[in-house]
Amino acid sequence: MTGPVEPPAGIPARPTINDIARLAGVSKASVSYALNDLPGVSEQTRERIRAAAGRLGWRPSAAARSLSNARAGAIGLAIARDVRLFEEEPYYMRLLAGIESVLAREGFSLLLSVVPDAATAVEVLRDWWAERRVDGVILTDLLVDDPRLALVTALGIPCAFRGGIDDRLPAGGHLALTLEAERESFSAVVAHLAEQGHRDVARVSGPREFLHTRRRDVVWDEVTTAVLGAPQPVVVSDYTSHGGLTRTRELLARAVPPTAVVYDNDVMAAAVVAERRALGLRIPEDLAVVAGEDSMLCRLASPAITSLQRDVVADGARTARLLLDVLGGHPSTATVGEPRRLVVRASSQGSGETGLTPPGGSSSARR
Repeated sequence: MTGPVEPPAGIPARPTINDIARLAGVSKASVSYALNDLPGVSEQTRERIRAAAGRLGWRPSAAARSLSNARAGAIGLAIARDVRLFEEEPYYMRLLAGIESVLAREGFSLLLSVVPDAATAVEVLRDWWAERRVDGVILTDLLVDDPRLALVTALGIPCAFRGGIDDRLPAGGHLALTLEAERESFSAVVAHLAEQGHRDVARVSGPREFLHTRRRDVVWDEVTTAVLGAPQPVVVSDYTSHGGLTRTRELLARAVPPTAVVYDNDVMAAAVVAERRALGLRIPEDLAVVAGEDSMLCRLASPAITSLQRDVVADGARTARLLLDVLGGHPSTATVGEPRRLVVRASSQGSGETGLTPPGGSSSARR
């Protein structure tokens, strides 16, 4: 994890009219005249005030808020992902729906930006905070050594971390965490596949720079070793349909190909089921397929896809509520979501029956 990102020495993170006046050596009224292009100060004084405001990082596009103590009434969410993923993956729309369900009810708006990487997200978040456009932020898909974490820690930005977090990350009075339980979910999947007769199982993961992928990798190795006697292989993809198909072809070309594959999201699993004939597969006879996320894609696929199910809308609502609690002066906290439930469908069992399989539950043998 990188160290805190400190603002320049002596320069406040969120400059006010008093800060600008003090640095420029003028009155508050003069600052107001200068920054709002009103008469009442000389051009020389106006330029000195503008120079002081620039040094302090003041943003003229949000002048009214920057020079007041009023709340912005908005929460910021800068998602650092390839925008093309939004064309395929339903997850984010459900997450946003949950966040909005709480914010709208409490009179807050959501300021959303989709950016290509975490470094760009840092600049967006820094600008929002300096311009007083947000009262707090939500972070998703944290990376190993994530610069966004350093930013909110250094500037004291009220923040709720969404998913993939463990309790070793710093929690101050302005931070709240949501934790994800992985072991119960993977235990249910691997037990189900073992009961269906599978001994060669593989997983297609998301990118390894994400903390939640690293945590899943550890649990996957432990669970597959316990159930199948050895850690089962993992190949890394990017959550897209193309990436899922490419990694599946690589797995099938191995000397000992897997008879079952677990995908970290619904899009990759659905792509494999849709392209099964092009891959030369019968599902589940040749390859059992499990999706690590449930959505309409899994339910409408033919055959329907076994998946790990969670209430993403409720997760988004819980995250927004945690952040509003922090803004309300309540102590920072951590909350643990319910484990994803295994929903068994036709893609992983020959009978095509549908039902919930709890961890350690039983189901009929496939072969």
